[in-house]
Amino acid sequence: MSTGTGEEAALQGGLAERVGAARVSLPTRGNRRLERLLANVNDDPQIKGWWHLAGVNAQRLGMSDHSWVHIQIVTNIALRLARLLFRRGVEPSLVADHGMTERDAEVVIAAGALLHDLGMAIHRRDHERFSLFLASDRLPALLDGIYEEPQRTIVAGEALHAVISHRSKGEPFTIEGAIVRVADALDMAKGRARLPFEAGETNIHSLSAYAIDEVRILPGRETAVRVEIAMSNSAGIFQVDEGLGTKLRGTPLERHIEVVARIDAEHEKRLVPVFRL
Repeated sequence: MSTGTGEEAALQGGLAERVGAARVSLPTRGNRRLERLLANVNDDPQIKGWWHLAGVNAQRLGMSDHSWVHIQIVTNIALRLARLLFRRGVEPSLVADHGMTERDAEVVIAAGALLHDLGMAIHRRDHERFSLFLASDRLPALLDGIYEEPQRTIVAGEALHAVISHRSKGEPFTIEGAIVRVADALDMAKGRARLPFEAGETNIHSLSAYAIDEVRILPGRETAVRVEIAMSNSAGIFQVDEGLGTKLRGTPLERHIEVVARIDAEHEKRLVPVFRL
């Protein structure tokens, strides 16, 4: 005897469709191992389920988006940072410590970014630790057929270091972990943090996030990377300093990334027209 109804089946089908629609796109640039990792992640219904739950929990808490859209943005930013850094001679830890390649470092970075917020599906508090054990459970299958031992264990371990490094006091000691940490903080462009503000959460966090109009990641002149941030209001300085600044300071990337925030606001007195980290 069936215990389900047509309505329940339709609801379940709708959920499966919404969860299954999540699909991350990345510029793999011919990196076959990265392509296979991405395909494995996009074909993993459990990871997509965690992404969905993470997004729902963020909505419940009135936070900015933490769904697969955030994951795609952070992973793309992380690869952009990595390629600019590597082009200027910054050696990834996978090369320096394990004799592997920059392409392998891209796999570590992508894996860390793709899995860094899985724990939001469980709880916001300590979500980085929850992300760690959920990611450790999925990584062997995701890397199966891409690496043999001991490389597979090395890549998995370094990716897990990148996952835990994005917490508030993550203290990454690898280039790859620092890249994921900074990339997470750089998901602050216009429209990415408006829900709390528009819902009435007018605190310094929501106001500062709302003030960020655009983030550009460019090759630097004296540094490997130059991050240019356009703000509509000086409240955005809090987001840049306390958000991005906290994630960048003390990492192996601090001397390789220049951050410049400009305020273009005719309606307010320009007390700080340019802010630099």
